[in-house]
Amino acid sequence: MVGTAGTAGTPGTASAAGTSGGIDLVLIGANGGPEKTFAGSALAGQGAAELARALPGVCFDSGSRNCRVTVVPPEADANTMLTALRTAARQRGRWLIVALLGQLVADPRGRRLALVAAGSTTENAYRRGLAWDWVVSTMVHAAQEETLLLVDLVARPDTWALLDGRTGDQGVAELLSHSRVPLWGRIGPHPVGRRGRSAILPGGEGSFSWALGRVLDRGVPTAPAALAPADFQPAVAAELSWGELASGIEGRLLVPPSGGRLLLRNRAAVRGALAGLSVSEELLAVLWRESTTPDPGSD
Repeated sequence: MVGTAGTAGTPGTASAAGTSGGIDLVLIGANGGPEKTFAGSALAGQGAAELARALPGVCFDSGSRNCRVTVVPPEADANTMLTALRTAARQRGRWLIVALLGQLVADPRGRRLALVAAGSTTENAYRRGLAWDWVVSTMVHAAQEETLLLVDLVARPDTWALLDGRTGDQGVAELLSHSRVPLWGRIGPHPVGRRGRSAILPGGEGSFSWALGRVLDRGVPTAPAALAPADFQPAVAAELSWGELASGIEGRLLVPPSGGRLLLRNRAAVRGALAGLSVSEELLAVLWRESTTPDPGSD
């Protein structure tokens, strides 16, 4: 069952809230299940929950009240994932933000990608997974004015070689570029049989979703109160760098393009502005609460 919430509330609670013109968030953290081959997806659901917590409250001109949030359970199959995405894409709004977390696998010919779904085996993972081109196609034809695809993904060596362009065939690597679906995030290799160092798992420490959550909570000091995703990228990259140094595993960072109308609240600037104002304690409390806590009805 897909969990929806009209605010940044607990995933899985339904709400009729959400008005047209806001932001639709679809968070898909797919756990591939107990198969060791897909251990890279073990914390994907945790990362999706972190983004569901962190993102709505910083949607600058909409706020939590105008965010429609859909969190797909980690054990969902590909049809459930796609249905959730298509349902959100039919909403009239300004932005559609989709997050994909988990492990990627390529088709046998090495030309298409899919997000591994629960219960997959090495023999059927691509057929059971959520195809990357389905996600992109749905976002291209969405009713919203702009889209953004967040990715926190890993791939085993064979698929990573395709993504990294080392095979000489750019077919799969080119899937990561579409003019109408900008990407923001990290895709990294998930090594096999590696000892002594821990791999970075989507949703875990050192991952993109973990880093983004930290940066959104803290904000970017000295920067304006409203920032585009590209303005947050240097701070996110700094958070990611220590994890890559510790693990010795370098991933591919996907940087959102400059421009676009999506703005996120910079909490560091909000806190700095409040500190310099001479206002009543009551107004200060209201402004601070609005910038740092979820809506009262979201619990």
